Amino acid sequence: MANTVLVTGGAGYIGSHACVELLQAGYKVVVVDNLVNSKTESLKRVQKITGKALTFYEIDVRDKEGLADIFAKESISTVIHFAGLKAVGESCEQPLNYYHNNVYGTLVLIEVMCDANVRQLVFSSSATVYGESVHAQYSEDFPLGAINPYGRSKAMIEDILRDLSAADKLTQSNNPWKIALLRYFNPIGAHESGMIGEDPNGIPNNLMPYVSQVAIGKLAQLSVFGNDYPTRDGTGIRDYIHVVDLVKGHIKAIATLEGEKFQSGGCHAYNLGAGRGYSVLEIIETFEKVTDKKINYKFSPRRAGDLAECFANPELALKQLNWKVEKSLDDMIADAWRWQLKNPQGYS
Repeated sequence: MANTVLVTGGAGYIGSHACVELLQAGYKVVVVDNLVNSKTESLKRVQKITGKALTFYEIDVRDKEGLADIFAKESISTVIHFAGLKAVGESCEQPLNYYHNNVYGTLVLIEVMCDANVRQLVFSSSATVYGESVHAQYSEDFPLGAINPYGRSKAMIEDILRDLSAADKLTQSNNPWKIALLRYFNPIGAHESGMIGEDPNGIPNNLMPYVSQVAIGKLAQLSVFGNDYPTRDGTGIRDYIHVVDLVKGHIKAIATLEGEKFQSGGCHAYNLGAGRGYSVLEIIETFEKVTDKKINYKFSPRRAGDLAECFANPELALKQLNWKVEKSLDDMIADAWRWQLKNPQGYS
C-alpha cells in the first residue's frame, strides 16, 4: 500500500508542486492549509495534472485538536512541513505574527506527531538561516546567524528539531525522529503545464514574479536594489533553482529518511540550490532573450540586510540525497512566463 504523506501548506507555491511530484511518485497525499497565502484552485489543478485524487483539509497547523483528528483519520507515515509565513520585509514589520505562525505552528505540529507516533519529517527551511559570510558559497556547516525575523523563525525551528532528535539518544527511543532540514535558496519557475505557479498576494516580494508582471503589463517598472555591489555587474547575485527541481529534493529526502543512513534516527540539514549564482541583470537579460519581452527597470538604493552574493554548496545533497538540479535558467524563465501568460491574474 502506498505511504501517505501529510503536506502542510500544500496549496501554496512550493507545496502544490510537491503534491504533483508526490502523487506521480505513487504516494497518497493529504494536504492541510489555512489558505492565508494560497487558493484551493491550485489543488484542483494538481489533481488535473496528475489524474490522481488528494485529500484536503482547510485547517491552520496551530489548531491542535483539528490536526489530531486528521492524524487519527489518515495513516500518515511522513510529514512535509511547508506551512508558514515567508516574506522577509513583512516579518520585520510583524515579528510576533511570524514567530506565532512559524514557530508555534511547528511546535503544535510536532506535538501532534509525537502523540500519533509519526516521527518522519521533511522541514522546509531556508538559506536565510545563514549569517553573513566572507564566502559567497554557503555550506551546511557554516555558522547560523539569520538577520531578520523570518530567517530567525526558521533557525529557531531547526534548533527545536535538532533538540528533539538529540533527546532520542538520551531516552534511547526505539522509534527515533528522522528529520531532514532542507535549506532552500531562490525557487522560481512553474510546472511545465503552466497550470500551477507562483501567485503572490498583492505586489510580489520575489524577483521572478515581479519581472513577469512587468513583462505582462501588470506592473509598470522593476526596481533593481543596488548597482554598486562588488559583483560582476554591480547587482546582487543569488542562487536560483527551478521549483520542480526543489520539490524533487523532498521526494529524495523521504527516500533517504527511509534508508540506511537514518536507520537509527537523526536530524540533518541539506542545501537545495544550483551551486551557482545569477545577478539581477543576468536574470533580466535572460528573461528578455527567452520571452522576447523588454523589461522596464530602474536602479534604486540597496536594501538594508541584502548580501552582495550568496549561492549554495549543494554537494551534501548530491552525496546523501542523490539529488541535483536538472533544469537551466532558460527553463526556469520559460516555465515562469508560460504560467504568467496562461494566468495573468493568477488563480483568480
